[in-house]
Amino acid sequence: MPALSDPLATLVRRGREPAVVQTVRSTLAAVISYVVALWLSREPAPLTAPLTALLVVQVTLYATLTTGIRRVNSVVAGVLIAIGFSTLVGLSWWSLGLIILASLVIGRFVRVGEFVPEVAISAMLVLGVTRVAATSWDRVLETLIGAVVGLLFNFLFVPPLWVQPAGEAIEELARRMSRLLTDMGQETKGQVTVAEAAARLHEARRLDHDIAEVDASLRQAEDSLRLNPRVREGLLFRVVLRTGLDALEISAVVLRVSARTLTDLAKERTDEPLFTADVADALEEVFERLAGAVESFAVVITTQVTANAEEAEARLAAALAAGRAARDRAADLLLDKVLEHPRQWQLHGALLAEVDRVLDELDVEKRSQRLVEELDRRSREQRERHPRLDAVGRRLRSSRFGRRSSLG
Repeated sequence: MPALSDPLATLVRRGREPAVVQTVRSTLAAVISYVVALWLSREPAPLTAPLTALLVVQVTLYATLTTGIRRVNSVVAGVLIAIGFSTLVGLSWWSLGLIILASLVIGRFVRVGEFVPEVAISAMLVLGVTRVAATSWDRVLETLIGAVVGLLFNFLFVPPLWVQPAGEAIEELARRMSRLLTDMGQETKGQVTVAEAAARLHEARRLDHDIAEVDASLRQAEDSLRLNPRVREGLLFRVVLRTGLDALEISAVVLRVSARTLTDLAKERTDEPLFTADVADALEEVFERLAGAVESFAVVITTQVTANAEEAEARLAAALAAGRAARDRAADLLLDKVLEHPRQWQLHGALLAEVDRVLDELDVEKRSQRLVEELDRRSREQRERHPRLDAVGRRLRSSRFGRRSSLG
């Protein structure tokens, strides 16, 4: 039974991936637009409709309303250019060059953003299958059909939220950081070669690539929360995840610096342990506490259920308190050893400062303060960007308050 359940679980998990969901949604929208175009258009093969639908249907509703509309503009512009060229000239090498040049130039003026090449692509496709101006207007109709079907498809079948994949990516990043911290703690014990310390440094540097991938997943999650009718507190979710990833990113940078500090110590102490036994035990405890705090921090920012979030926050606070206590013990021991053996004392101080920075980034109270500040900043920017909409909202809130006061 477990042998059968594992492939089934894998299939279900793969079916929830953004790439799979987007593939299925784009295919359905393209087929529907083709069927509608067959019904409304005179063309026997109205392929411009599914082409436009493929461009319009995005992985999130917000992307559909932003990039999708710009893509529609690019396709319409390309079709209109092709109509003009099909009326004046035929298709040859020089007319192809002219249509590409005209499409790229006009694309800059119709504000299609990064989709300027799609103006030329659409023009070439339409010019290649349409030689008569009268039938070219059918391509315009097909484009509109594809655009309308794509937009309606995303409005009627709202794309799923991608918060869970982003949360899983953040938690996986935290687990990798936690493993690195544990390894760094073990590295403080005994004699460590320069090659071993350098390998840990390279592992810390690879976190930059991991953070870039998590950031892409988080941007997709943020877009899925925007303008989504199923989400009431989309701004709060976006700010919680974004500020959380920012804190982990800063912590990853500090980890890289810490790995560099240990590597420098290994270069200076090739014939002796990095630290004495008591200091090594204290530093290992510090890194273990930090490893637990990083994982608890990831759970805090990705947990949406109140009870679980409070439990995770309590675990994080306990891990941070234990980490600070272990850091203070290690600092006292390091200070005593520095007085006995003052070699590379600056690296000892740097290591303690880096531990302090990670503890500070993960601090519960400071995180709450950052959340409030970020929410205020984004709300203020939204009011400044849409003053009329904000004025309407304030009037509605004041009218509701007036009604409640009169009823009271």
